[in-house]
Amino acid sequence: MHPNLKAVIFDWAGTMIDFGSRAPVIALCRLFADHEVPITEAEAQEDMGRAKWDHIACLLAKPRIAAAWAEAHGAPPVETDARMLFDRIGPAMTEAARDCAVLIPGAAEVAGVLQQAGVKIGSCTGYTREMMAAILPLAAEQGYRPDCVVCAGETTEGRPSPLMAWKNLVELGAWPAGACVKVDDTEVGLAEGRNAGLWTVAVAATGNALGLSAADLAALPAAEREARLAAARARLSAAGAHRVIDSVADLPAALAELPIGQPAPA
Repeated sequence: MHPNLKAVIFDWAGTMIDFGSRAPVIALCRLFADHEVPITEAEAQEDMGRAKWDHIACLLAKPRIAAAWAEAHGAPPVETDARMLFDRIGPAMTEAARDCAVLIPGAAEVAGVLQQAGVKIGSCTGYTREMMAAILPLAAEQGYRPDCVVCAGETTEGRPSPLMAWKNLVELGAWPAGACVKVDDTEVGLAEGRNAGLWTVAVAATGNALGLSAADLAALPAAEREARLAAARARLSAAGAHRVIDSVADLPAALAELPIGQPAPA
């Protein structure tokens, strides 16, 4: 373990649980369909990583979705529509998150090795505390118990602001930022880490960049699978990740390559 490493802050869906980050996509598609404005999985994935309130507002601001909403409801979407959708997504999000709360292979083992070495484990998520209520005990049953959990709505701003990451560092007593690492599967989550001054590691195969379950990814022809993985890696690298790995199980090798303890490039 790198001697200067003080803390690692993990995202949840697509990084540590829910291979493919499927739960938010399922819940959002179901929510919009219930309100006569079907959206595609690709549209649901575009702003993944944001707090669900921000995510819904971003969806309603997309020209195609805004036009479909106006056609279905007789007026363009306004803030009260976003608030109404957010108020109604809770049960669907909680159900989908619970159904998809299976740890990604290697997640518990990697976190355990870090904790045994004295590294603090933080976490942050676009889910609210209520949405996480069912997930936390399920993760614990599978061996993952982070030292800190920061949920959407618990800071004055969500991602890509650094506040959720900084709240983790404050609660963990971990500093300087250059001795800490953020691991995430979304562009906005990586931006959060960089804005906080952390080293950032992106996961390409298990998260939103591909958006496929483990079974669906394995079922792809080998050439197509590798092409899609290469595109996901390139996308996350372009988003500013200091290292890109396929799965959290690959994190130890990435940590060994980073000059942890030195200031991270912005």
